[in-house]
Amino acid sequence: MQTSFARHLDAFSSWRRLLERRLVELAQGLGDAQLLDPDASDTIETLRRQVAGDRVVVAFVAEFSRGKSELINAIFFADTGRRILPATPGRTTMCPVEIGCERGEPPMLALLPIDTRTLPQSLDELRRKTELWTRIRLDPTAPDRLADDLAEVMRTKAVPVDEARALGLWDDERPDDNPLLVAEGLVEIPSWRHAIINYPHPLLERGLVVLDTPGLNAIGAEPALTIGLLPAAHAVVFVVGADTGVTRSDLAIWRDHLSALAAQRYAVLNKIDVLADPLLTRQEVMEQIERQRVATAQALGIEPQQVYALSARQALTARIDGQRLGLLESRLPAFEELLAQDLLPRRQQMLQRAVLDGLAPIEQRLERQLGDQRRQAAEQLLELRGLRGKSKGKVQLLLQRVADDAKDFERCTVRLGALRAVHSRMLRHSLDAISIDRLRDDVARLQHDIAGTLLHLGAKRLFGELVQRLRERVVVAAKRNDETRAMLQASFAQINAEFGFALVLSEPPSLERTLAELADVERNVNAYLGLVTALRLADARQLEQFRRMVWSRLRTVFEAAIRDLEQWNRAASAQVDAQLRERRLAFVKRRDALERIRSAAGELEGHIDAVEAQERQHRELAARVQALFGALREHAQRTPDPDAATPPRHAEATTMRLPLPPSRFGTL
Repeated sequence: MQTSFARHLDAFSSWRRLLERRLVELAQGLGDAQLLDPDASDTIETLRRQVAGDRVVVAFVAEFSRGKSELINAIFFADTGRRILPATPGRTTMCPVEIGCERGEPPMLALLPIDTRTLPQSLDELRRKTELWTRIRLDPTAPDRLADDLAEVMRTKAVPVDEARALGLWDDERPDDNPLLVAEGLVEIPSWRHAIINYPHPLLERGLVVLDTPGLNAIGAEPALTIGLLPAAHAVVFVVGADTGVTRSDLAIWRDHLSALAAQRYAVLNKIDVLADPLLTRQEVMEQIERQRVATAQALGIEPQQVYALSARQALTARIDGQRLGLLESRLPAFEELLAQDLLPRRQQMLQRAVLDGLAPIEQRLERQLGDQRRQAAEQLLELRGLRGKSKGKVQLLLQRVADDAKDFERCTVRLGALRAVHSRMLRHSLDAISIDRLRDDVARLQHDIAGTLLHLGAKRLFGELVQRLRERVVVAAKRNDETRAMLQASFAQINAEFGFALVLSEPPSLERTLAELADVERNVNAYLGLVTALRLADARQLEQFRRMVWSRLRTVFEAAIRDLEQWNRAASAQVDAQLRERRLAFVKRRDALERIRSAAGELEGHIDAVEAQERQHRELAARVQALFGALREHAQRTPDPDAATPPRHAEATTMRLPLPPSRFGTL
């Protein structure tokens, strides 16, 4: 039985592959027409990589024994005929697990030892240190062995309390949150810090990535989860148990780690099958489930319609056995339909907006450029047709006019050179406010200031002050870029009027997105910097890990802002260079044509025919460019049809001979 989510993901994947192909066709078409300047080429290639490498990341969060892993099995892996992820009573997932599929890489379980928590590097940095990871080859054709291999994520080990304390997994001030004592002076801790599963499953091959997280203690102890992985998810599914209700630790996860997320959040009340009672009627059981659902919504502070009651175990069994009635009774299909109808369209709209907004300046610039070429051809036609029956003296006068126009043009090049110098200086001024070097110094100072506070309890305040300074710098950068835009707008208008150019300035990038991302980082870091974490930062290694994680997240935000500003400014400069080249070439063609006509009057009609052919070629080229952009825009705005989608074929992806996007699994 193919799930609703699977069908919609098929449709989304097909839409995404065709959008990538349209981008390739656009680049090839513009290149064949010699209209693809370096800036446009870089922009289209960046968009293509973004589309090709897009992933739909769904994170599942819950305390232990809420049926989270069983829910993942039921939604995504039931067609394998068995449980893929360990789902037994008690603690199963002991570390964060990323599940995805990278083509060209073998099925693999990669495990990062828990001891790496003592290293200063962040998790993102440790991904690239392949020598630290333990790797287990997986055999998808041997289900029993596969299940045994994946059970490795459950492994624990007994260590002395001092070692657990050094790893940040033991807190003398909060004994209730500490690991279990298994013997005198020994506690049980996870063997692994992080796990990555590369598995050739159809849904994963279509770009789905599943993040399976452990309970509250692990989330609070690992900054990569709260600051990095969870905020990067496109949807978060929070699972509570119908057998336990919303517990104190459930509320702690929801309040401290999920309430600030920008991702779409879904609440699931799992294990409703345990509410079945032979002494109650079916209607009474349904009413009991409804009361539990309402109570869950009240505890989480959300509307009852946002809580989905279901039974993951019943759904998995029904899917494996092919029982449609049992599947409906599990109530899982309704939740899957929600994911399909809500999550995937949101992701499509984000990609659609990114592609169309990225291409709009290129299309606008080309329209003006081709229009300018057609205008110049029309002027040259009028000039040549006016020579019919005229003397050589008339040709000489026209040659003198071309020479005079060329002098004016050279005067224009001086103006444009001065404009370029001013523009370059203003760009540097804008980028200085959000420079990476200044950001690095700020984060280093944050670490120093936190280390100097009493018990490190001022970490949240100090981080808030840092974010406020960064906000002010982003506002300064935006204001300076607005000044650059005003200067360019006025200069382009004057140059267009005086020298007949067709310079057009696209809308500059808005740094509102940067401010919003800063707010997201602040919320996520504040959620991490609770009292327990603040005390953990007393350990210099924990503080260094925190610094690296904060640096990694903020650097990503600022690099994106810098890239947007640089790309916009490059586009403005690129069209100046392109039109300068076009204008120089036009002068050369006009002068050469008149010189030949002066020496051989009989060639006039031939030159008129040639310019008329060139003018037709310009019209056809404009129509072809319009068709390329139109086809891409039409597809980007199309709604994927789950009933018409076909599974992606590997051969189709390789026929374009394009490089694959970077692996989110590194080189593991």
